[in-house]
Amino acid sequence: MISVHRSEDRYRGGDEAAGIDTRHALSFGPFYDPDNLRFGPILACNEERLAPGAGFEEHPHSHTEIVTWVVEGELTHRDSAGHSTVVRAGDVAHLSAASGVRHVERNDGTDPLAFLQMWLAPLKPGGEPTYTVVPGIADSTPYALPGAGAMLHVRRLTEDERTAVPDAVRLYVHVVRGRVGLGGEELGPGDAARITDAEGLEAVAVAGPAELLVWELAG
Repeated sequence: MISVHRSEDRYRGGDEAAGIDTRHALSFGPFYDPDNLRFGPILACNEERLAPGAGFEEHPHSHTEIVTWVVEGELTHRDSAGHSTVVRAGDVAHLSAASGVRHVERNDGTDPLAFLQMWLAPLKPGGEPTYTVVPGIADSTPYALPGAGAMLHVRRLTEDERTAVPDAVRLYVHVVRGRVGLGGEELGPGDAARITDAEGLEAVAVAGPAELLVWELAG
């Protein structure tokens, strides 16, 4: 089964006066929807846009696997475990909050910043926080999150190129750029598909190149 969720239907959040524009795909904070709390281990999928100089000041997380994908610009990350880095387009950043960590996320550059951030529930609570960045992850190279029973697949397709979508109990597909045909549906930038019992599916880039993120979820 495929359930398509359009970009324009996301809950709008953030703080316009502070240069923060946020769009939530799932129930989040004051945007409470009891029918849209999570999809498998995925707790949140937030599209974030930060103006130059804007950002999220130090705040806590615990028992959450947080994966960030920068679309454009540069994201500065600092945390209480001593990590400090700049995440750029094409990098996968993964913060495992474990028993607890505090961090700062900012746009310290001169250009606008856009990124996608997804929160996943861990299979087991506790542990020590970790932070990993994979710079310039190659197309079709999976990134495993064993702590959440999940695998992230990054695909960059040329026009009319097809790619097999993993067979899985659950899939979450997010289109970053371009237009993608999937299971008889067409998805544009910011659109997502939640798929259960996926088998034999293909995604194809429609009317130009496309970039998509595919979460393969064990449960």
